[in-house]
Amino acid sequence: MARTKIDYGIDLGTTNSAISRIDKGEVKIIKSLDTQKDTSPSCVAYNKKGSVLVGDAAYRSYRSDSLKSLAKNAPLNAFVEFKRTMGTDKTYHSTNISKDLTSEELSAEVLKRLKEYVSDENINAAVITVPAAFKNNQIDATRKAAKLAGFDHVEVLQEPVAASMAYGLDSKKKDGFWLVFDYGGGTFDAALLKVEEGIMKVIDTEGDNYLGGKNLDYAVVDQLIIPHIQKNYEIDGILSDDAKKAEYRGALKFFAEEIKNNLSFNSSHNIYVDPGDCGEDDNGEEIEIDLTVTQDQLKEVLAPVFQKAIDCAVTLLSRNNLQGSSLDSLILVGGPTLSPIVREMLEKQICKPDTSVDPMTVVSTGAALYASTVELSEEIKDQTRDKTKIQLEIGHEASTVETEEFVTVKILEDKTEGTIPEKVFAEIKRGDNAWASGKVEINTLGEVIDVQLTEGKTNVFDVTLYDDKGNLLECEPNSFNVIQGSVVGSATLPYNMGIEIQDINSGKVVFRTVPGLEKNKSLPAIGAINNLKTPRQIRPGMESDYLEISIFQGEHGAEGSRAIHNHHVNTIYITGNDFPALLPENTDVDITVNIDKSQKITGKAYFTAIDFEYDFECETVTDHVETAWLDNEFKKGLSSVNELKRKGISSEELDKAEKEIQEGKKLFESSKDDTDTKQQALSNLRKSLKVVDKLLGDREWPELEKELKEAFHNLEEINREKGNEQTTQIVNKIKPDVEQAIRDKDSKNTPQLIEIINHLAFELEKLEHAMGLIYSFDRDFDSIQWKDRNAARSLLNRGKQIIVENPSFDSLRPICADLLQNSGLTDDLDSTQNESAKGILRG
Repeated sequence: MARTKIDYGIDLGTTNSAISRIDKGEVKIIKSLDTQKDTSPSCVAYNKKGSVLVGDAAYRSYRSDSLKSLAKNAPLNAFVEFKRTMGTDKTYHSTNISKDLTSEELSAEVLKRLKEYVSDENINAAVITVPAAFKNNQIDATRKAAKLAGFDHVEVLQEPVAASMAYGLDSKKKDGFWLVFDYGGGTFDAALLKVEEGIMKVIDTEGDNYLGGKNLDYAVVDQLIIPHIQKNYEIDGILSDDAKKAEYRGALKFFAEEIKNNLSFNSSHNIYVDPGDCGEDDNGEEIEIDLTVTQDQLKEVLAPVFQKAIDCAVTLLSRNNLQGSSLDSLILVGGPTLSPIVREMLEKQICKPDTSVDPMTVVSTGAALYASTVELSEEIKDQTRDKTKIQLEIGHEASTVETEEFVTVKILEDKTEGTIPEKVFAEIKRGDNAWASGKVEINTLGEVIDVQLTEGKTNVFDVTLYDDKGNLLECEPNSFNVIQGSVVGSATLPYNMGIEIQDINSGKVVFRTVPGLEKNKSLPAIGAINNLKTPRQIRPGMESDYLEISIFQGEHGAEGSRAIHNHHVNTIYITGNDFPALLPENTDVDITVNIDKSQKITGKAYFTAIDFEYDFECETVTDHVETAWLDNEFKKGLSSVNELKRKGISSEELDKAEKEIQEGKKLFESSKDDTDTKQQALSNLRKSLKVVDKLLGDREWPELEKELKEAFHNLEEINREKGNEQTTQIVNKIKPDVEQAIRDKDSKNTPQLIEIINHLAFELEKLEHAMGLIYSFDRDFDSIQWKDRNAARSLLNRGKQIIVENPSFDSLRPICADLLQNSGLTDDLDSTQNESAKGILRG
């Protein structure tokens, strides 16, 4: 029978993946072909013949390759944990196929293999889960992987939502607060749900995309295995080379997993590796490992890593004025939560976890349940219809807490090619044969039938059609499901969605949340931010004139922070080519942003002055972090901390931020060229820099007074040299505000006043640059090979007239840009600009 719902759910995990489906109302975990396990390693390998291996076979190859890389410095042709680099420019090189592979391509191979586990039908639609803390570029990368794997219809679902759906169906707890503690192979999510009469609603989330089982493994490698080797062998040469060290740590990770898994059930465990199987030390001596680890030793190593996740969960509870005792359920998700160490820590610090669900399969199970509620796209339905059968449209709630449900049944005449009798009767019968509707006449307009549900389970109903003589008629679909006992509310926004604007008062380029798109808003969501201003005029047909709408994701406390300290999704550029008429400077702009339930972003910009609307789709950009740039960002961060200390500022906040920056720098320096490490370090650094920025703004009055006087004196000097009548009026207008601030010792508003003064001084510097460029072109006019001499002369005359009458950078900039284009010369006109001179909207 052709399916009308997606029905298939996939947990695409960092370490392991799983696929489940709804079959006759029940969730069926589809086992791997080779090992008949519920989960399959998210591992891809290429053998010497160029064939691809996925799952357990690939993992065996990965272990073998890793040992060879230790012993013989052989290249790796097997890959794991690529989920952590989804959405980045990281590639994995296979010498066996002479190709660089992206994370999306490797994930696609895992998805293809999961599809192959389904032997009785071809599937081209699925619900695929992602961590709640995944950024938009990571979600888009997941969709791309699914497309490469041949899926035509993909819905994305947050992992904690999937887990709560699976848990909620069987749970007797239908009210209260639930905390999903999802510690996976590569990511951590905590999701807080409020449940009322079985209706579940995610009210807040917290997470870390770079905290998972991988961090536990490396903690064991770095603190137990490598120190053991260092006691007996000289390996400083290996550890001092970033590339060699990364390979070495990766190869030793298998032994960490062995220790971790065995100590879940035993008091101690010994690993022994023959001489040479772990390669040679710096002196050419074959390395032998003979290490016994106790549970207490393991706990000492793993507890700090687990603590980071528990701290996330506690922060989440505190933010919502809750404690562990307030929870009705603490649901565990992910392989690492099988560890007795984390379970004991959770019981002591939050509450006793509920162990009634399998943390390894609960996500794919919940994804399949959710998939049973999602209609297939019409395109896919049409591909699979048997139009010789009477086609039906069956409408109903997919899940409910009620014991009765209204179901509409309608004949789709335009989708049916066979004969439809004049009279058609439908009978709906529950799968347990304990309830039936009796025959009800239906037609193309639709009929409503009230069905009875069995509590606390997925109810399967069969639909049978008859003609007026009682003959059976074939129909499609001929069954449907209704989940009774729990309803999962919509997924929620994991971050504040906002745009980059230049604050009119301070001149700073900051993150502004789009009202309606705050963190934890239910999806789909729509938000709008109105009355923004264009920074300069945009001339129709001029590509050099542009506005930019930069979309960012921000965490708690992002509002008003520097935009660059948040995650950049993408920038929409609207150029003069897009406008039908001249757009004046300071035109009002209204921005509307739509985010669908899979977090795809679309929107529009409306320009009131010319009654023009520009629609846009926001594709995400691939993340790339330059090593040298990030190194410099850490230096700048520590420099800002030292500046605060020199000024006598001391606080718990500052000490914590300094410690976090130093820890992040240490992490970064441990593997500077590793994409995953850089992304993790940058994510943590941004959080700390927001705190430092805030503290830099909270300065003491004597220092602020000195800075204010110096800034205003500098402005007056620049204005005397480079200003005009208009700027002189502005300077004179600001002067009383400066004097008043000094009289009042106004430490609250003075930082903003300093920003305004510095911004104006900067504008005057830019004005001088533009004026100088025009005079330079005028002086050297005859020696320049103009593309259009007449146009150039006209531009210069207009520029000189503006300089004489009332010059401003915004009025001269387009003239300079056109002159540069006409001359064929290049000049970094923006070199003297900060963000305020770009096409950033002001608000």
